[in-house]
Amino acid sequence: MTNTVETLKELTQTTFDSVEGYRKAAEKSESPALTRALEQRVGMRQQTLSKLNTALTNHGEEAISEVSMTGSAHQTFLTITEAFSDGDEAAVERVDEGEEYIAQKFRDALNDDDIQSMDMSVRTLLQDAYAEISKGEKFADMLEDQYA
Repeated sequence: MTNTVETLKELTQTTFDSVEGYRKAAEKSESPALTRALEQRVGMRQQTLSKLNTALTNHGEEAISEVSMTGSAHQTFLTITEAFSDGDEAAVERVDEGEEYIAQKFRDALNDDDIQSMDMSVRTLLQDAYAEISKGEKFADMLEDQYA
């Protein structure tokens, strides 16, 4: 159970950082179309975050409500917002990097042997969250095709 909670915390924190990365990217975007697209991803990722936070609280933990200040997830998503100073194209590249990062975190968790010891509801939640994250990865690829 401890491993389940730690995995859930780590993935929830990364998801929270992702939401904030998208939110800041949308604020800094110069293109109205890109801003709208990023805002849509904020909404979708926020839904995933809410589900993960609910699972955390169901396991007796506090919901994640702050950006990590030391984690690599924070640094990955921070580069997204900084990239907008170099224009939308550079920012889109950072969004793509952020999506690859979070997708890999979920893939690693889902491929971990310990996932078999997690209760079915947590495994299903992580699989559902990964499905949304995969859509984010495809979204980032689409943006790269459009803005690169």
